[in-house]
Amino acid sequence: MRGRFITFEGSEGCGKTTQIQRLRARLEEEGREILLTREPGGTAAGEKIRDLLQHAPEGEGLTAEAEVLLFTASRAQLVREQVMPAIERGGYVLADRFLDSTTVYQGVARGLNASAVAAINRFAVGECMPDITFLLDLDIQEGRRRVSERSQGDEDRMEREPDAFFEKVRRGYLDLAESEPERFIVLDAMKSPDQIAREIWNYLGE
Repeated sequence: MRGRFITFEGSEGCGKTTQIQRLRARLEEEGREILLTREPGGTAAGEKIRDLLQHAPEGEGLTAEAEVLLFTASRAQLVREQVMPAIERGGYVLADRFLDSTTVYQGVARGLNASAVAAINRFAVGECMPDITFLLDLDIQEGRRRVSERSQGDEDRMEREPDAFFEKVRRGYLDLAESEPERFIVLDAMKSPDQIAREIWNYLGE
């Protein structure tokens, strides 16, 4: 029996990680095999790319074109090494970001050509698309507050982007969700973690 591929998207500080961990615990109680992934990362090669994109000083001068190729290189490895084998075994894959992040962050917010980004995304993931995507929508200033509280001043390269960048990210996500209503579930990330977790469980129909 084929498993399920569930992705979580949203801007910085929206609470993706919290909800992934809650869903993981509940699915494990039911005896499901669970694979957690994050992007960039999730494989040995992907974690090296993650460090370059988010923390290494060598990543500070990356062009938008180099950035999109690095993100999708990490994803291509993750899909083939981890995601597809888990789904084929009947497991549940819970992903902290997937191709929608590239569509929005690099395509919309960085202003790269949308058709080019879509083609690169398709090449990287092949036929591996999420069954359902939860978008945690959050006010930009609240996201800033949460990130600042969490990082204690040690924000990564992406988190240091200006508010205008994240306004584009938020709008890009909402537009994308509107264009693919059969896959996206938009959740109000201002609600309590308990309430959001209940909504996710109800949508999954477990």
